[in-house]
Amino acid sequence: MAGPNPLFGKAQYPYPSHVCAQFIVTVKLSGRETLAVWGKQMTCLFESHGMLDFIQSAPDEYIRRYNQSWIRSNELAKAWILATLSPQILEWIVKLDPDLSAKEVWDKLMSTYDPVYHKELRTAAAKAADVKLPAIQLNRIGESSRLPTQEETRLRIEEEEKKKAEKEKNRQQRENDRESLYAAILSEDFNEVKIILNRRVLTLTDDIAINGNSALHVAVSTSYNRGFLKDMFDRALKEDEYSLYSLNSERKNILHVAANIGNTVACKLLVEVNQGLWHEADNENKVPVDSALSNMHAETYHFLLGCYDSNMGSLLGGWRGLDLLLNMISSNDYSNAWRVTHDAKFWLPHPDIVLTAIAKNFPPKLNIWEKKLWLKISEAAKRKEANYIHCKKLLHKMCYQIKHCEGYVPQQGNYNNAVIEATRQNAYKAIRIIVSEFPDAIWSCNEEGHNFIQYAVINRSEQVYNLLYQMRQHKNIYKTIKDNRGNNLLHLAARLAPANKLNPISGAALQIQFELQWFKEVERFVYPICITEKNLFEETPEMIFTREHKELVIEGEKWMKETAQSYTITAALIITIVFAAAITVPGGNKDNGKPMFTNTIAFKIFAVSDAISLFTSLTSLLVFLSILTARYSEQDFLYKLPTKLIIGLGTLFISTTAMLVAFGATLFLVFGENSSLTLVPIAAVTCFPVASFLTLQFPLVYDLIRATYSRNRFGKKSNAPFY
Repeated sequence: MAGPNPLFGKAQYPYPSHVCAQFIVTVKLSGRETLAVWGKQMTCLFESHGMLDFIQSAPDEYIRRYNQSWIRSNELAKAWILATLSPQILEWIVKLDPDLSAKEVWDKLMSTYDPVYHKELRTAAAKAADVKLPAIQLNRIGESSRLPTQEETRLRIEEEEKKKAEKEKNRQQRENDRESLYAAILSEDFNEVKIILNRRVLTLTDDIAINGNSALHVAVSTSYNRGFLKDMFDRALKEDEYSLYSLNSERKNILHVAANIGNTVACKLLVEVNQGLWHEADNENKVPVDSALSNMHAETYHFLLGCYDSNMGSLLGGWRGLDLLLNMISSNDYSNAWRVTHDAKFWLPHPDIVLTAIAKNFPPKLNIWEKKLWLKISEAAKRKEANYIHCKKLLHKMCYQIKHCEGYVPQQGNYNNAVIEATRQNAYKAIRIIVSEFPDAIWSCNEEGHNFIQYAVINRSEQVYNLLYQMRQHKNIYKTIKDNRGNNLLHLAARLAPANKLNPISGAALQIQFELQWFKEVERFVYPICITEKNLFEETPEMIFTREHKELVIEGEKWMKETAQSYTITAALIITIVFAAAITVPGGNKDNGKPMFTNTIAFKIFAVSDAISLFTSLTSLLVFLSILTARYSEQDFLYKLPTKLIIGLGTLFISTTAMLVAFGATLFLVFGENSSLTLVPIAAVTCFPVASFLTLQFPLVYDLIRATYSRNRFGKKSNAPFY
């Protein structure tokens, strides 16, 4: 057995356990950009406590295995290093080998983030192998007791200055080549790239950008030229294949960078030359396909995903696979999410997180018209339908994992968040599936203690609320249920709806109408005693509704008056025009006072259209005036005011159309008597303003009619029992 190395004698094993490395080393190693400062601080720490040998030299195997003093000091040195690493790098080092010595950890970090150190390490190893030196080299040289002469001192200073000047020259040359190489890559000039690399000052592994990107990183992030990229990769394969594995300060390889910007051309070339790059993870534990998906590069994502075709399940490796699956769900790519989970040979950690993500992004089902018409002719509809089907399958699978995963006890916390999130998103189908798998999920509550029906009322999720009508006797519980503040269901309906529910509704008047419809619906559901019941703050539902909607009623009144005032001016102008046209008929009058064109069809059309326009515009004017003088109570916004606005807009549209028809008939009477072809341009020009008015105002009229008279929002939507 080898004897102990004198370098590691007992005096060399200090153990300053009182030292806290984090207080001395203020910069954590997170990549190449922090290596210099971190390395200097760590070196000073080790040197100040006489422990520099633990990162510069290695002991004999005997000492390493059996000398407890060395083992203890080595563990302290390694602990100092590990305590000053970023979480991502720390996780990577620990996963490599937990039994590494302090020197081995130091060498691994330096060789990874300092290419120069990496080369020196490989060169030293090669020289040691050539001369068959022992593995341990003493880096201390015995010092002579003789003092140097003046001449020796002068020569030494000159030699040091010469080395310093040479070092500065090399540094400047290296910096110039770095800038030139970067510019050559940006201009896709491979000949210039070859000239710079042939000078052997820089290699393809050296970083040439501030974020630690090598020449290959820069190439794939700036160029989509297949020829240029292929030349760069061929050069890498020829000179140093290791350069294809080079990492930047974020531990991203070349394929990561290409995937980040959606460079599919570079991705295809890299996959051809290196089959292992797409499995590597960066500091954020993302593989390249995850980077492409996170940045919404569909083409690149689908290409990289295709690389896993034969083994889709391998993507779901622990938390990394969980993050990828969550990204797929957030992107509504349920078809591929189902393929990945279906092919996986193991179960996901924390399927409840996936369950919540599905509930948050549950896709809508195709409606009747989409199924009958669009589905037959549109690929987008087919993808939408397939997405919906795969989403339901994935939801069932996650529920199955929660119920049957070994060591994973199903409890309310596993599905509570998913039920509440599905309620917020109005995803009633997701709630049906979860409750069918976990009946107790019907009692899921949010942080305020509201169950999913109470939360559906607060959040205005009508499709979830309608599940009440599919319940049996259980629905009677909700007629009297109260929260911890004494609020019954009608108190909750009296609250102001969330902004995300009100903002899509056009106009404050329709928003207050929406709120009134919800209040009236819940009022019909609860027991009559609940209508006047007070909560712990001595407030009835009516009092809460008035207080919460005070500002909205004022805004609704303002919106109605401004709208009516604008249309009043339009109606008054039309009345003026058509009345003047009625008393000054086209063509003038005969001596007996009768119009010249009395017996022509065009004149009769003019007369009828002018009369219709006059009467309807007058009706519209009177309706809008009644809106301006209305009293604007809360209840008026439910039917009275919207109905007036519908009548006013409808008659105004008829008036405008009739006026244009009368004008067209007048033009025909004056200019088109001898040519019927004159009707064509007149009709075309007449249709344009009618179509414009219809296009611009029809959405408002449609919203008013649907909101006021539609009865499809609430009620029983299916005969299938819910609970």
